[in-house]
Amino acid sequence: MKGFIDSKWAWGLLLAASLAFPWLAGNDYHLTVMSTAYIFAIATLGLNLITGYTGQLNLAHAGFMAVGAYTVGILTVDHGWTFWASLLMSGVICVVLGYFIGLVSLRLKGHYFSIFTLCVGYIMFLVIEKWDGLTHGTVGIMGIPEPEAIGGLTFDTPVRLYYLVLFILVVLVWVMRRIVKSLLGRTFIAIRNSDELAEALGINLMRNKMLAFMLSVFYAGIAGGLYAGFVRFIGPDMAGVQHTFDMMIFAMVGGLGTVLGPLLGAIGMPWLTQSLQFLQEYRFIVFGPILVALVIFLPYGIVGSFLAWRARRDAKEGKPHAQD
Repeated sequence: MKGFIDSKWAWGLLLAASLAFPWLAGNDYHLTVMSTAYIFAIATLGLNLITGYTGQLNLAHAGFMAVGAYTVGILTVDHGWTFWASLLMSGVICVVLGYFIGLVSLRLKGHYFSIFTLCVGYIMFLVIEKWDGLTHGTVGIMGIPEPEAIGGLTFDTPVRLYYLVLFILVVLVWVMRRIVKSLLGRTFIAIRNSDELAEALGINLMRNKMLAFMLSVFYAGIAGGLYAGFVRFIGPDMAGVQHTFDMMIFAMVGGLGTVLGPLLGAIGMPWLTQSLQFLQEYRFIVFGPILVALVIFLPYGIVGSFLAWRARRDAKEGKPHAQD
């Protein structure tokens, strides 16, 4: 029998809580914080696919998210495209860009791949900051239009925008779960565990790494496009590597190599930082030891450590174990 984390009841309760949140939120600010957390959860799920499931740490992930955001900003503000067409293009452009970057970067392994993508991310930041004619440079892009109405459904209030972001998150979480539970997902895990063994089993390493990379940056592009339509202003700082490290923290706290872990990390960590705002400049003194404690006592993240404990328990009892 599957555990609670694997059950449809757990996902159903999480969805019910998300649907009820606007009635529980005290004001529009809380809705904005949660909607932004959902957007970064989408990007974090993409990072988790290439890092947690395939074992490649992509430090240019925030750069791809910025590419998606600027795609929406440039196409809507400068060329009059609709938001929905621009959002689709944000994912497509990131996939195409990811293909060409992946052709070079995925031939590298381990920290060499990470260093290369770190350089790629910095190049993306410089291009966005310096190419005034295309990206508006350091001024950024302002006045990005909100998503157009679909039928009679408009997205002109924080509540409606919240439900729009939630709907897209739910769809992409469902797709991600289908991917990681399929033969393709198990192929990614085999590559993460051992390149040599996976290749000996007949797995095409380059093709599968490329596919994981392109799916990962697609999620980043869609998240960036949503962010542009939600915030309606973007600047070069969005491509900063600190956002990639934020997403890595979200995934590590929740549990790399799971779907639920990065989702919970991306939603919960912003609220933890918000709750420490009253400490002002001292909040990082408190936040730092909390992260250290999590790494020491829950090395696989919250969800990952729970699944590891349950696997050991089931092994002792001779029960089959299903992973998240």
